[in-house]
Amino acid sequence: MAHTREPYVKPIPILSLRPTQMTVGMHEVKEKRKRWREHSSSKKRAELLGKHMIPVVHGPDDRYYVVDHHHMARALHEEGVKDILVTVIGDLTMVERDVFWGVMDNKRWVYPYNSKGDRCHFKDIPRSIKDLKDDPYRSLAGEMRRAGGFAKDTTPFSEFLWADFLRRHIPRKMVENTFAKALEKGLALGRGPNATYLPGWCGPASDD
Repeated sequence: MAHTREPYVKPIPILSLRPTQMTVGMHEVKEKRKRWREHSSSKKRAELLGKHMIPVVHGPDDRYYVVDHHHMARALHEEGVKDILVTVIGDLTMVERDVFWGVMDNKRWVYPYNSKGDRCHFKDIPRSIKDLKDDPYRSLAGEMRRAGGFAKDTTPFSEFLWADFLRRHIPRKMVENTFAKALEKGLALGRGPNATYLPGWCGPASDD
């Protein structure tokens, strides 16, 4: 997403931030927690936070809605971080509450799908980062991108689109019990012709 981002210099409590999705990949959250612990000094942690400011939309009732970096926010919460700087990418404070989520949906700033890939009502979106559920396919998609299975893309929620693709082709038990094997299968599927419509696809579709 290409937006003009302006830092909101006042720290925001992580638990006051409202999610715009229902799930995260807990495997990915654990990796981000590990990376945080590797930055043991206060200076290095401050630098990391500066590089990963949380993009938010300022909504009705003076609430801030996270539109990216949910995994980082969850990881920081689990590591005991209380406050974080955010980057306001949109101001919807003037929008009535009863149409707010419709506006968010039109702008592709919300992804109301559960861990089964089913679309849900906006009211089912958790109200806190700590309540996001685990979607192992989102973890698989993230690991697949880092392994070169597809390129980072500006398409909103692109890794969730890959997660839904993987969900249709790889058994959940394989993802949960033999993650490395599932990743190997995912990388093979991601190079195939059935994945050409997905954001960041790297192909090739054939060996020609």
